[in-house]
Amino acid sequence: MSLLELKNISKIYGELKALDNVSVHVDQGEWVAIMGPSGSGKSTMMNIIGCMDKPSLGEVLLDGVDISKESSRALTNIRRDKIGLIFQQFHMVNYLTAVENIMVSQYYHSMPDEKEALEALERVGLRDRAHHLPSQLSGGEQQRVCVARALINHPELILADEPTGNLDETNENIVLNLFSQLHKEGTTLIVVTHDPEVAEAAQRTIVLEHGRVAREVINEGFIEGRQYV
Repeated sequence: MSLLELKNISKIYGELKALDNVSVHVDQGEWVAIMGPSGSGKSTMMNIIGCMDKPSLGEVLLDGVDISKESSRALTNIRRDKIGLIFQQFHMVNYLTAVENIMVSQYYHSMPDEKEALEALERVGLRDRAHHLPSQLSGGEQQRVCVARALINHPELILADEPTGNLDETNENIVLNLFSQLHKEGTTLIVVTHDPEVAEAAQRTIVLEHGRVAREVINEGFIEGRQYV
């Protein structure tokens, strides 16, 4: 069953078509990678899927509801309730500890719960770093806090933009192992990446070129629950 469907989506800026009649579907529980060169439309697609922008033309169905016609306020609520976002640049609040950064996300969704936030950190292997500031964490640790933050409100969809772009190989593998475990548990994942190895970890790769879907690749080497070392 499709969780997300983009139907004939275009995003137009003047004479530029950042996306040009794109149709994509993502099934519930699927792990999909989106690849493409700079300027191919990856970021535009992510912004539309993540309810941070709306298409100029076409429909975006999330859980069968067309969100492309929703107001900005409604999109904010949908993003808060249904989507967990992970960014390359972390976007942590510098003066808050790791656990407090997660609790901020809880605050905007419902109520902060430190016990639950600590459990989220434990899940990503950082319970002992809960009371450290971002400046006291490595890049890999910060990204793992961001994974915990994205999961804390139990979203239907995890949307990650270049989540390993600033990480070394060891921390990249840690993040991929987290994604692999999430997928095994039934979480739907969309990962935007320029790294072929990260894309190959997914079940399917969608390649964009010049704002269009150039091809889709089924990753035959995909193994559910695979561990990366």
